[in-house]
Amino acid sequence: MASPAAAGPGAALPPAAARRDFYWLRSFIAGGVAGCCAKTTTAPLDRVKILLQAHNHHYKHLGVFSTLCAVPKKEGYLGLYKGNGAMMIRIFPYGAIQFMAFDQYKKVIKKQLGISGHVHRLMAGSMAGITAVICTYPLDMVRVRLAFQVKGEHKYMGIIHAFKMIYTKEGGFSGFYRGLMPTVVGMAPYAGFSFFTFGTLKSIGLAQAPNLLGRPSLDNPDVLVLKTHVNLLCGGIAGAIAQTISYPLDVTRRRMQLGAVLPDSEKCLTMVQTLKYVYQQHGIRRGLYRGLSLNYIRCIPSQAVAFTTYELMKQFLHLN
Repeated sequence: MASPAAAGPGAALPPAAARRDFYWLRSFIAGGVAGCCAKTTTAPLDRVKILLQAHNHHYKHLGVFSTLCAVPKKEGYLGLYKGNGAMMIRIFPYGAIQFMAFDQYKKVIKKQLGISGHVHRLMAGSMAGITAVICTYPLDMVRVRLAFQVKGEHKYMGIIHAFKMIYTKEGGFSGFYRGLMPTVVGMAPYAGFSFFTFGTLKSIGLAQAPNLLGRPSLDNPDVLVLKTHVNLLCGGIAGAIAQTISYPLDVTRRRMQLGAVLPDSEKCLTMVQTLKYVYQQHGIRRGLYRGLSLNYIRCIPSQAVAFTTYELMKQFLHLN
């Protein structure tokens, strides 16, 4: 039988070889789509979370569900999606980098360090989260500034204007990375435990009850994958555990990102300073964990959709 080379320069690559050639690109696309689907699902809750975390003076006296009702009355229903355009611009590369980096880090850790099992998931997840955050942080900064604005009090006219204003008024490029340290410190446990929990639940489920919880992959019948509803459940549990561990650092990050927008910005210049200030002024429940109930409602479906979409995209794009 003739080899691929003998078939001539115009011959198509064998399917397996072609798939390998574009593996990184397909993995990038799968992660980006997963991230966009997840964030679009919970965009209104994310807007409310930012308003509550930073004690916006229009809504600081309200709770989660009261704010969800108050925002459409004051700003219209599209007010719940304020900052979502910037979020999508950020979240596609964020999700793409995070999921792709996780797969690559997992292989490197296993091959170079000889670490496998559950530990390499935790390490790879933490490293992937940090990589994605650093690469997309300026976009997150702009999104938060836009989401914090209330109708009639706009400081920024759009994404490009926000970029220009932050660059010119807040110290150039360094202004885009305000609050990066608590973000990185918070992302390490969040992403780590998120990937660790999902991967562990997936492997245990397929090992202990393959017929009940699993099914053959659409692109490779030899590979077992979780059923869709099981994927959603495992992703939701992973999101809940990861968010509980890292939430105080998320509050710290948001306040530092908002910076000059807040009247008490001079008291929130460093991560430790911000943590102390929020704790002293508002305590644990109303300060460091303010909005956590909303975050559970937001992050559980978000992570469930993210992991489930990624698993489906892996099959659709032949990544198994």
